Parts: sequence; C-alpha cells; structure tokens
Amino acid sequence: MDDEELERIKTMLDVEIEDYEEEGDKLTVYVPEGQAAKAIGSGGAVVRSVELALDKELEVKEETEE
Repeated sequence: MDDEELERIKTMLDVEIEDYEEEGDKLTVYVPEGQAAKAIGSGGAVVRSVELALDKELEVKEETEE
C-alpha cells in the first residue's frame, strides 16, 4: 500500500492510523485507543464505504499499550 492510499483511508476514517497490516484482500488498521468506534461509524457505515472504495475487507483494531 502506498502513502497516498494510506492517507486516503486516514481521511475517510477520520482518525490517526498507528499501523496497518495487509494480508491478501484483507486490510487491518490499528487506530489509537478509544477511536475504533469513530473509525467504524454508525452501523459500520464508514468501514463499508472504505471497503467499497478499496475493494478490500477492512478490519479496525485499537492499538494497545503493551
């Protein structure tokens, strides 16, 4: 994934992206703790719109402090 595509996802989710993992047609993005609900959107609407734009499955997880 290039920087332009990552910036596009960041804009659509409206949260910072701490990290991401790409595995085939699945993209997992890690967002700051407490920001997952905002990134997912009401009823998953934001995730669905990103999935349609990227033609990939999107999973949002919170980055946890270890």
